[in-house]
Amino acid sequence: MQFESISVAHLSHRFTAGGAQQGTNALADVSCSFPAGRISAIVGPSGCGKSTLLLILRGLLTPSRGEVGFRYASGTGASVNGKAPRMATVWQSFNLLPWRTVLDNVAFGLELEGVGKAERRERALQAIRSVELSGFEKHYPNQLSGGMRQRVGLARGLVMSPDIMFLDEPFGALDAQTRLYLQEQLAAVVERSGKTIVLVTHSIEEAIFLADHVLVMTARPGRIAARFDVDLPRPRAMEIQNDHRFGELFTSIYGLLREEVKKSMLN
Repeated sequence: MQFESISVAHLSHRFTAGGAQQGTNALADVSCSFPAGRISAIVGPSGCGKSTLLLILRGLLTPSRGEVGFRYASGTGASVNGKAPRMATVWQSFNLLPWRTVLDNVAFGLELEGVGKAERRERALQAIRSVELSGFEKHYPNQLSGGMRQRVGLARGLVMSPDIMFLDEPFGALDAQTRLYLQEQLAAVVERSGKTIVLVTHSIEEAIFLADHVLVMTARPGRIAARFDVDLPRPRAMEIQNDHRFGELFTSIYGLLREEVKKSMLN
């Protein structure tokens, strides 16, 4: 069966602390979908539950209520629920193993899966080439810049051949110039791969530049306030920010997000 989408139905989550009467409502009745082969971005105020939603989608956190389903096309043409497809995550923190080279860091997941040495080396080298790090295979993380370490993290996700990649603020720890360069590089990589991407970001520009649609979340407890389709041609380069449609999307998303940021500052 062919993977079609991730469906989220009436998802809520509460972090409890100090007893049942205390805690934090992170998400409230979130319903949305993430179509296969598309890039979906999630933006919202700090603390609105973006990363919590990603952890639930990734299967690393069980929600208090609601469900996540993985939809597949059956032989009859109908959609059916199935088990979770292959997934990989790229986090804001690089999480590289300092005692392993670039090549061995990228191949680590394959090693855990029991893939043979020759195959995992070839697949790791291919992933390293895809993020333009050929020549750095024998370097260690402390010999790389922040942007290069993040590219190693991206290669480590791509090498697993996932159906879905989750990106949680992947460029949040980088300087502005490196971030712009890696946004362009990521756009090219994911467009070539055709993978399903779910991106969590604080940057409206990054969301519009990379995504096919943008979900805007409310202040905590997080809900889906709106969905914006990004009707901009691919492949994309930074010059696309000069397109009037880019500016119109930014204005619409920021106009909605601005009110939610104000609310979050009062919580």
